[in-house]
Amino acid sequence: MGNHFIYHDLGRIAYADALERQTSAFEALLEAKRDGRSGESQLLFCEHEPVFTIGKSGKDANLLVPEGLLRVRGISYFHINRGGDITYHGPGQITGYPIFDLECWRMGLRRYIETLEEVVIRFLALYGLKGERLAGATGVWLEPDTPRARKICAIGVKSSRFVTMHGFALNINTDLSYFSLINPCGFVDKGVTSLARELGGPQDFQRAKDHLRTLFEELFP
Repeated sequence: MGNHFIYHDLGRIAYADALERQTSAFEALLEAKRDGRSGESQLLFCEHEPVFTIGKSGKDANLLVPEGLLRVRGISYFHINRGGDITYHGPGQITGYPIFDLECWRMGLRRYIETLEEVVIRFLALYGLKGERLAGATGVWLEPDTPRARKICAIGVKSSRFVTMHGFALNINTDLSYFSLINPCGFVDKGVTSLARELGGPQDFQRAKDHLRTLFEELFP
């Protein structure tokens, strides 16, 4: 049997366009489900132009500069309907949007988020890095229980009737200086990192996407 989802690489795309794309996929999947039809789960990978997004429970105070300065720097800012606080998306980061009907995998939301984390943990292991979870903080971290705790992947999802949207942001060759403008995910005392920073130089972005896609196919068969 093939996969339960269709994969699309959207390349580099403006945040608003990707949001529109995933919203329509999400609504189509929900509508199919309401009608008793089998809908189409999709996995979208993309890179964004610089943008900050803040979840429905996020605090604007976690944006540390005036919104006007963002416009000057060419950074977009969106309030969106996922869980989680503020985060950054930009070039060199794999942003992934699984629009999945979790009932296909007989999976609840908690297990879904743990499985997303597991995809990333296995991905990092391919590069010799030990990704870990941090209690009470969704996402994937390096050295989470030390003063050097740093986040390499943020996760924030929305779900309705076990259909998901939004997803994860995995730093590969990301310019981390943008994170200094925010309290990432609301944390004031923890750092962020990227694959490039951990490995001492830029990584093959396409190869990283290929690895990640393969792991999704293994963990969401």
